[in-house]
Amino acid sequence: MTTDKAEELLAEVKLRRTRQRVDILTALINAKAPVNQAQIMESLGKSSPNKVTIYRVLESLIETGIVHQAYIQDRCAYYELGHNCTAQQCHPHFTCISCKETRCMKDVELPMAKSSDGFVIKHQQVRLEGLCPNCSQAVEGSTGNQAGTTNG
Repeated sequence: MTTDKAEELLAEVKLRRTRQRVDILTALINAKAPVNQAQIMESLGKSSPNKVTIYRVLESLIETGIVHQAYIQDRCAYYELGHNCTAQQCHPHFTCISCKETRCMKDVELPMAKSSDGFVIKHQQVRLEGLCPNCSQAVEGSTGNQAGTTNG
């Protein structure tokens, strides 16, 4: 059960297993992609703590490394479990410019960026944008249909 997994993760980092922490961590475990505060609140329904409590819990989970802020989109932070990332690098995320869905690309490996201008890079997060498989097929399909119409 995911509640058990949440409690186990909290115990590993020696955080008290409060109802709010367990609930929010369980919501993140159940999420199929990074989620924002409003999505966490929605997934918890009527038992959801308020906005401030969610942010405070997320901050405590980030400090321990259980959770990390995956990216910011439209001035809104998205969070996910931190187990697929290292202290220096997070796996890339791909956002479709058509349907706006964001997916984790855990099997894509990118080298750490290097700077020759004196910048010291401590952490790397990469967000890629383009068309997801469904949207790219729709574009190819509509282009193919138009071409067929003009040729026929």
